[in-house]
Amino acid sequence: MEDVLTEIPPPSRFFQEDLNNFTPPSPPLPSPFLLFSQNPDGAAAEFPIRPSLLIVALSSPSLHLFHSVSSKSLIGTLILPETPFSGNSIDPSLTDKSCNIYSLPNPRNPESPTLLVSFQCPIAAERCHAVAKLLTSHQIVPQRVLILDSVQTLNFRGKLSRDEAAAFKLETTAERKAPSLKLEYFPSGSVVDGLGAALLAACEIKNIRAALCMTWPQFGAPVLSLIRSHIFRALDLELSIDSGCEDYVILGQDKDHHHPSDSDLYT
Repeated sequence: MEDVLTEIPPPSRFFQEDLNNFTPPSPPLPSPFLLFSQNPDGAAAEFPIRPSLLIVALSSPSLHLFHSVSSKSLIGTLILPETPFSGNSIDPSLTDKSCNIYSLPNPRNPESPTLLVSFQCPIAAERCHAVAKLLTSHQIVPQRVLILDSVQTLNFRGKLSRDEAAAFKLETTAERKAPSLKLEYFPSGSVVDGLGAALLAACEIKNIRAALCMTWPQFGAPVLSLIRSHIFRALDLELSIDSGCEDYVILGQDKDHHHPSDSDLYT
């Protein structure tokens, strides 16, 4: 006689998706939100903030580069309820999982500041549209948007050399009328995904001048020099960079901060 306690149970007569029907759905995640300590001019925060330029740093080179800018001021942060703050340092660090918002000096127009958002944590695919909407409406209404991302080889149609830095762009219709960046367009057939693509789509809907700049390679000093010489100069960004920034990236320490996106593809 078989032992019913130790015998392997027979296969279930239910499909896996049928079994899931008996599991209560997970509660929805709270929406992401912005938390400001002050306005870019140091006064109490008043909304909406209307920056002349909003820079969104997603790629490892851009994160390292802006982390080394000494003239920026921390004015707020983007809160993702699913991202824990445990392990973050008191002062901003590249090892933190954070989405800090900084004010950058704009000598040409002090009343219309430049804002920087540094994304040092991955953004899930289902959160990209909510975050993009948060950065382009309500509390922040930018005149122009610059998104700095990296080329993903799996989504790129063409040949790339690891020994040569390259940069490509995509832009909204409003930006194409008076383009700021003199870069080659992202090759036809290539695909962009993640938060960068969601931001560009949100700017297109709102008729905001926006450019998505994708650089290659994902690490190293050559791509830092490319961003500083071509992109910063094209946008008249006069920023003081701390010495040693390029040496830090040459060591390859930024590999821990690269976060490929798992989002759906945007063409």
